[in-house]
Amino acid sequence: MTTLESLERRAAERGLLLRLQVGRPLGLLYGLRVAVARQSSAGGQLRLVGELKGWAWPTPGGLQLDTLQVAGRSSGLPDLGVGPLIAAAAFAWALEQTPCRRAQILAIRDDDGQHQRLVRYFRRLGFVPSKELGAALWDLPERLVWGGAGLVMQADCQVVLERAVTLLDQNWS
Repeated sequence: MTTLESLERRAAERGLLLRLQVGRPLGLLYGLRVAVARQSSAGGQLRLVGELKGWAWPTPGGLQLDTLQVAGRSSGLPDLGVGPLIAAAAFAWALEQTPCRRAQILAIRDDDGQHQRLVRYFRRLGFVPSKELGAALWDLPERLVWGGAGLVMQADCQVVLERAVTLLDQNWS
C-alpha cells in the first residue's frame, strides 16, 4: 500500500519536496494544503511547482478538493509528475488520517478549453461527473462554496490513490 511517507521519500529521490499542512480548527473541519517544491539550480532557493488546497469533514464523503495548481511546461519546467504526486499525497493522507473515503472536486468553467482539460484529467484519476453548477439561483450557495461554476465530480479515495500512483510510476519510470 502506498503511504504518505513513501510518497515523500519517492519525491525526495527526484529532488522534490512534498509537504502537507493540515489544520483542524475547533476539532471539526480539516484544512488541507499539499505543496510540492523544487530547489532551483542557482542558489538553492525552493520554487513552488504545485499545490492543492481543500478541506474535509470527518465523514466518509467529506473530502472536498478546491484548488489544484501545477507549474507546467510553459513555465520552463520539465514534466515532473507533480499533478499525480499531489493527488496521491492528498488521497493517501485522507485514507490514513481521516474517515473520508469519497471526495469531490470542481472542474471550474473559467475557460472552455481549460475546463475540458480538467474534466479529462480528473476522469483519468477516477472522478465521475456528479452535478453541473451553473448560473441558476439554486446553484448560488454551492457556487459560493466552490468559488465558481463548473462540473462537480466525485470519486472513491482508494481508486484515486491507485490511479495517481500508476500515473506517477509511468511518469517516473
